[in-house]
Amino acid sequence: MRNYGLTSAQVQESKSKYGDNRLTEQETEGFWSSFKDNLGDPMIKILCVALVINAAFAFMGQTEWYESAGIAIAVFLATFVSTFSEYKNEKAFQKLQEEASQIICKVHRDGEIAEISINDLVVGDCVLLQSGDKVPADGVLLEGELNVDQSVLNGETKEARKIVMPSDYAEPETAMDFLNEYKIFRGSVVCLGNAVMSVATVGDKSVYGQIAGELQQDDERDTPLKVKLSNLANGISKFGYIGGVLIALALLFQRIIVQNGFDMTQITAYCSNWMTVANDLVQALMFAVIIIVMAVPEGLPLMIAIVSALNMGKMLKDNVLVRKIAGIETAGSLNILFSDKTGTITKGRLEVVTFVSGGSREYKSFEQVSGELGKLLSVSIHHNTSAVVSGAGKQMKVIGGNATERAILGFAAGKSKNVNAAVVADIPFNSKNKYSASQIEGEYNISLIKGAPEKILDKCSDYYDENGARHALNKDNAVFKKIDTLASRAIRVLALAASDEKIVDGALPGGNWTLVGIIGIRDEVRPESVSAIKEVQNAGVQVVMITGDRQDTAVAIAREAGLMKSGSDIVITSDELAKLTDDDLKKQLRNIRVIARALPSDKSRLVRIAQDLNLVVGMTGDGVNDSPALKAADVGFAMGGGTEVAKEASEIIIMDDNFSSIDKAILYGRTIFNSIRKFIIFQLTINVGAVLISFVSPLIGMQNPLSITQILWINLVMDTLAALAFGGEPALKRFMQEKPKKRNENIVSTYMWSAILVGSLLTFGLSMLFLLSDFTRSFFRADDGNKYLLTGYFAFFILTSVFNAFNARTDQINLFDNIKKNKGFLRVIALIVTVQVLMTYLGGVILRCYGLTLNEWLVVLIMSFIIIPVDIVRKVFAGNTLK
Repeated sequence: MRNYGLTSAQVQESKSKYGDNRLTEQETEGFWSSFKDNLGDPMIKILCVALVINAAFAFMGQTEWYESAGIAIAVFLATFVSTFSEYKNEKAFQKLQEEASQIICKVHRDGEIAEISINDLVVGDCVLLQSGDKVPADGVLLEGELNVDQSVLNGETKEARKIVMPSDYAEPETAMDFLNEYKIFRGSVVCLGNAVMSVATVGDKSVYGQIAGELQQDDERDTPLKVKLSNLANGISKFGYIGGVLIALALLFQRIIVQNGFDMTQITAYCSNWMTVANDLVQALMFAVIIIVMAVPEGLPLMIAIVSALNMGKMLKDNVLVRKIAGIETAGSLNILFSDKTGTITKGRLEVVTFVSGGSREYKSFEQVSGELGKLLSVSIHHNTSAVVSGAGKQMKVIGGNATERAILGFAAGKSKNVNAAVVADIPFNSKNKYSASQIEGEYNISLIKGAPEKILDKCSDYYDENGARHALNKDNAVFKKIDTLASRAIRVLALAASDEKIVDGALPGGNWTLVGIIGIRDEVRPESVSAIKEVQNAGVQVVMITGDRQDTAVAIAREAGLMKSGSDIVITSDELAKLTDDDLKKQLRNIRVIARALPSDKSRLVRIAQDLNLVVGMTGDGVNDSPALKAADVGFAMGGGTEVAKEASEIIIMDDNFSSIDKAILYGRTIFNSIRKFIIFQLTINVGAVLISFVSPLIGMQNPLSITQILWINLVMDTLAALAFGGEPALKRFMQEKPKKRNENIVSTYMWSAILVGSLLTFGLSMLFLLSDFTRSFFRADDGNKYLLTGYFAFFILTSVFNAFNARTDQINLFDNIKKNKGFLRVIALIVTVQVLMTYLGGVILRCYGLTLNEWLVVLIMSFIIIPVDIVRKVFAGNTLK
């Protein structure tokens, strides 16, 4: 390989002259812009118009000024807190995604190949590009050739061929010419080939940087959870609108009819005072709007943003990077998961454990293979690979390529037999041929082949002995039995061969190849995968292992991993799968556990068949050819060590390539779903209770016990603050014992309805008792306006909601179940109680709060606490799980 790249000094010089490869961040909506948008909500606008009218009446002495001031402050604070919470959590989510999604490039520097961040590239850097990489900057090729996908730049899905620019080429003036076969552009994805690129343009000056704001983005559909929440929100909103209108009418009825004692003379006199009538109409309108504002569950979308952001950091610590919120929401509902074997179920630290010559002699290390066979093995490993060696001695490491390529090169890295040869042509590995090939010239003028034994051995007529002499290869040769023995021990086998034929038009004639030997690669099953697979299966998710290994190797690993347990479990090869009709496959899918010798096209078909059966499908992948299946699946899990194109197609990236991390992703998905359900129980209980109280009170001749400013505070408690409280609920292992949620399952379950109805009706009943019972009223100081009773009632309503938050956050009898794992819940509850106590003593006429004595507080606490034992009784009868 030629010596490419810059020195450290040249890197600094280039950086000073041209800058690095960072892109200027796109401006996102700022806090005040978001705040302005939220104030532009139609309901808030109506409320503000009513406020202006009310303020005018206050100026004319018809109403008190502090009513308008209190409402204005409450609207401002509620909107401010809501906007701040949403803005803060969205920013945190974006920052975590950007940090974890950073692309790493393989670059020639100081005579070695190093891995650096895409942002640190400079003009003149020489970047190694391989299949699946995303091109990090604009430039030209120094060697090799590529097929690239430029659709993100020009919308053209056809792959473009890129080759080395001739020395005498006259560069055109047009920089943004995507059809130019000599230029390669940032944002393109390498579909085929290997090459070294010289960086010519970086950062904002690259074509990608210039059009970044205009790049085409796929329209994303709403997630199943979002659809369910939207339907629920629409239903609640209708309830709120109807309730608001009825409450406005009830309030007018109370002001016009009830207050005038049903006396037509007094009613006529009342109606003759247009200013009083207008003032009451405005009050009724404001009250209706406030009820609608409270009833409309704007906290639901905020809840998704908050719970996602709060869990993002936790998931990253567990090596789960969420690219699209849809992924983690849907992961909790998976019915079937198609998982790769290598690096996911197994450790992914592939190691060559043996080399078997054509003469059936076994070698445990590269050094043991001597003579001419050793040189042939060395050249086969070093000159037919997409991996490269970086550094020397203790600093030496193998990078690039896939795990198999790195393992094979690692077997001989630093132990070269000093063969002088250069690659002049190659055939990258593809799923059809199941082999890769390189043509070399120098000490040897041959073509080297590496791939699946069943593909290569059929084309081998001879094998090399230790001295390099050729001998006939017969079907009864002991090497065939050796392959079967290795496979039965879960050792993956690859064949190495050589041919005197040359590569022509990307193809190599077969039939007279000579076997160099068989390489055995071992990849042990991860101990944690065994328990994770069991947990996922117990969660009702069918796990199917997909592997390119031989059937006997695949079966050995599947048994060790716990995937195969009964006689009805099916192992099927790609060839057998191709012979099945879709209907036959649908009948057998439930029992399939392993797909051996799988092709990438098999993955796409399996996803389609599973979705036809109305299953929620998960798919793992790491290669370019996995992208269609990852994109088609309900949840695509890309491996952190996989190609950039696979990551782009996925919803979730498993940073450590570990199956146990997929298990955690499913758990987090279920946690988010359950957290939202808990939030809905809490919110709807307050919602229904408050609407019932506000509607009935005027009808029975009683002034509304909750003022407009108080209802706005209640709205803040049940939306923004509740979302913060329930958003941090911990991921509990017991969620993995629940059955997967169906696609069309109603988000509000029977259990939830029982909690909402019992809680809201109890709150309404206790409210009537609190306000109308002489016994209760006797504990509060008497006054003409019942201001102490109403102060106590406001505190009672808030504290009832606080106690009910403990009921809603767990389906267990023990209300403190795992509460220490959500300290944010306790902090939010403490904040609500603290603010409520301060409002009680400092609220005055604006908040209609006049302070309470110790005895009055005792009555408030006892009555508000009643909701806890009542709900515990309900849980006993309703069952202890969210259904």
